[in-house]
Amino acid sequence: MANSYWVEPDLNLVKELKALGGDTLKRCFQCATCSVVCPISPEEKPFPRKEMIAAQWGLRDKLVGNLDVWLCHQCNDCSAYCPRGARPGDVLNAVRAYSIKEYSWPSWAGTMVANPKRWWLLLGIPVAIFLVLLGAGGHLNIPDGEIEFAKFFPTLLVDAIFIPLTMWIMVAFGVGITRFLTDIHKNALADGRAKREDLNIPDFLRTFVCTLPTILRHSKFSECSTNKDRYLAHILVMYSFIGLFVVTNVFFVALYILDIPGPYSQLNPVKILANVSGIGLLVGVLLMISNRLKDREANVSKGGYFDWSLIILILGLVLTGGLSQLTRLAHVPGLAYPMYFVHLVFVFCLFAYLPFCKLAHLVYRTVAMTYSRYSEREPCE
Repeated sequence: MANSYWVEPDLNLVKELKALGGDTLKRCFQCATCSVVCPISPEEKPFPRKEMIAAQWGLRDKLVGNLDVWLCHQCNDCSAYCPRGARPGDVLNAVRAYSIKEYSWPSWAGTMVANPKRWWLLLGIPVAIFLVLLGAGGHLNIPDGEIEFAKFFPTLLVDAIFIPLTMWIMVAFGVGITRFLTDIHKNALADGRAKREDLNIPDFLRTFVCTLPTILRHSKFSECSTNKDRYLAHILVMYSFIGLFVVTNVFFVALYILDIPGPYSQLNPVKILANVSGIGLLVGVLLMISNRLKDREANVSKGGYFDWSLIILILGLVLTGGLSQLTRLAHVPGLAYPMYFVHLVFVFCLFAYLPFCKLAHLVYRTVAMTYSRYSEREPCE
């Protein structure tokens, strides 16, 4: 006798998924074309058909904490071949957006970041903090002499803001990921997608090592056929962020341990890495914009605030960073210092809202991909 399942539809969930970009979910008539054409869906219990059914019915327990929602990379092969134009890629993207909000800690932060009517508040928070701190330190004026950003916004003050902010991110992610991992394990066991019943953290971390090559090579993106341009865009953005992360930490060591303050020569190897990473990030985000617009024109993906808010944030980050450097080199203090201020606002937004915006998928998907191999749903490389 088949196991019974008590269906408890959540109409509010359906409405929210539609608002998050999954407005076409009711067009699906469950033909399973999406699961057949998806190049990265497992053979056993493939996605996204079962997720489309759960979304139509508003079955929260089948969506939030569902491992397969995160194995989807939204390459949109499914949406391109869907005979009903249901755009499964957008629906699963909406489920991920909803899940990030559900796992957010504190919950009010997730709700605020997800609300398109609150974008002005998200930008206003760092502006207010910076103005108060700069005013208290007497740094609201444009400094005289050679342009040095540390004279306007002291490096110690920057670090006093961003080091606690980094700790806040780690705590927020720690709470969310702990709940997420517990849920996907429970869900996978209930649906028979996990061959291991235990959740051994040391083993899980060892499994991450064998998952890392897939992430670093972006292997899953390269398997897509409809939109291969996504591979180049995403890998450029990923490695550019890695490069900028390395640069930030090297200069931190140079300043506080080696006592070598900036600004640094353009011929400095680390500075070269910073500039190359900045250019790579700009090219990557412009490719993302191009791909999104092409998908929208072809009715393959609509996109929404969840996607575009991150793209605009990254674009603003890289443009203001580049212009800060160019105006400094051109000796235009009236533009350089305000541009640097705006750049720090974008950096703050990227850091502070990381656990609550689309960029959080970097962590959630990594955990899901690792668990998929840990639970023996997928083989380790």
